[in-house]
Amino acid sequence: MRAHPLDDEATGRQSFMLRRLHALSGVAPVGVFLVMHLATNHRAVEGRAAFDGAVGEIQSVPLLPAVEALGVLAPLAFHALYGVVIALEARPNVGRYPSTRNWLFVIQRVTGFVAFGFVLLHLGQFRVAKALGALSPDGFYARLGALLSEPAMFAVYMLGLTASVVHFANGLWQSGTTWGFAASAGAQRRMAGAAWVLGLGLWLAGVDTLVHFFARCGGLFASSSAQRDAVCQGADMTEGLSNQGRPVISSRAAPHIEGPARGGRPSPRGPDHSR
Repeated sequence: MRAHPLDDEATGRQSFMLRRLHALSGVAPVGVFLVMHLATNHRAVEGRAAFDGAVGEIQSVPLLPAVEALGVLAPLAFHALYGVVIALEARPNVGRYPSTRNWLFVIQRVTGFVAFGFVLLHLGQFRVAKALGALSPDGFYARLGALLSEPAMFAVYMLGLTASVVHFANGLWQSGTTWGFAASAGAQRRMAGAAWVLGLGLWLAGVDTLVHFFARCGGLFASSSAQRDAVCQGADMTEGLSNQGRPVISSRAAPHIEGPARGGRPSPRGPDHSR
């Protein structure tokens, strides 16, 4: 039995609106939150006090649980779940038509799945742990330091960061077409350039933060050894975790700031208390 034409029209309108809402939610609030989250985390390269101060400002927002649930988690859930629906309905033809647009279409779907998995992992490590009372905001820095001191987790975070930023930048460009902001070819090129420049800046900020915790105190751009020493002197990244009813995550002790870390660079993890 064939569907009535009016039913097909209603279904088409519904799909059209859902796809528009999906594109919009990827820019705001999900994309805006990504930018803010990376900016907050990047304060870590200025030292633990700067990072804790940035986290404290967020924690002081009135009705923060409701803001996070309604302004971040609900749109994120919609964007992720409806994105899975779109990806499963898609029929990529990049094999027959290997154009740039078709490749970007495939990349958007692949990075979406990777970013989704990474977000679930990250939420479990921090938001769920906080909700269960196993981690407090003043322990976020220590938790990051313990997690990212492990090469495997550092690699996972690098992959998750890259997938999230590429997905956002590519989606930002596509949203201009979806919502009609960039209808002409020239407008689309300008939109693409702006989106990828923003994406590159976000990716570098994220990499800078990850490198700070993993290999080089102060991140990639702290050129002065005095600057790195000022950031990292006395900063013990595992301090605070054992005070929350949980064992310290990483048992690998780090050398003191005066001693060499990886590659002879100062370590951001402070003194070795195991001596």
